[in-house]
Amino acid sequence: MRVEIWSDIACPWCYVGKARFDKALAAFPHRDAVEVVHRSFELDPGRAKGDTQPVLAMLTKKYGMSEAQAQAGEENLGRQAAAEGLDYRTRDRDHGNTFDMHRLLHFAKEQGRQDELIQILYRANFAEERSVFGDDERLVELAVAAGLDADAARAVLADPTAHADAVRADEREAAELGANGVPFFVLDRTYGVSGAQPAEVFTQALTQAWGERSGLTLIDDGGAGACGPDGCAVPQT
Repeated sequence: MRVEIWSDIACPWCYVGKARFDKALAAFPHRDAVEVVHRSFELDPGRAKGDTQPVLAMLTKKYGMSEAQAQAGEENLGRQAAAEGLDYRTRDRDHGNTFDMHRLLHFAKEQGRQDELIQILYRANFAEERSVFGDDERLVELAVAAGLDADAARAVLADPTAHADAVRADEREAAELGANGVPFFVLDRTYGVSGAQPAEVFTQALTQAWGERSGLTLIDDGGAGACGPDGCAVPQT
């Protein structure tokens, strides 16, 4: 069975949602027969590569939040992340263009290191002090930490066309599937799970999707955190 996950490194709910999905997958009896593929989705595709700014400044400008509202949302996300055993910096993080990271993730998929790289990118973006934006050598270091060759990763970053078509194809397919926010999980093209649902929902979806080959059924209780063009919703519970 294949599970495809549309996500963006800049999406905090993707970071949390992956941890919840991984928890469900680890307990799934058929986990060794499940292939996980990470697909590209940019929350801010129009942002220039060199346009990096603090997360709070981005939230207040793009979504019309007050700084207090933006900080409260970050604190809530920090609590959600901590509940999943994840580190999360609620202050002094950067936001920027993620297209090159998505290109690297497609390269990592070819090398069988995609899951390792996306986990390292998430942690670097949400938990570490050094920014992942605006510095190709920083991305090369993270690629090496995921088991990729430094020169090969550097060559991908130096060529703006490398894997660019694959990123755009993922984004078109997300639109065709009706995904207007992330994380978005598609299980064997049978079930869709929208948002960072609890692990129990992912367990249910894995169980239902196992062996089924019917049309896509959306599982969304409306209360899970997700990020879309209008921002990142934060459940109040």
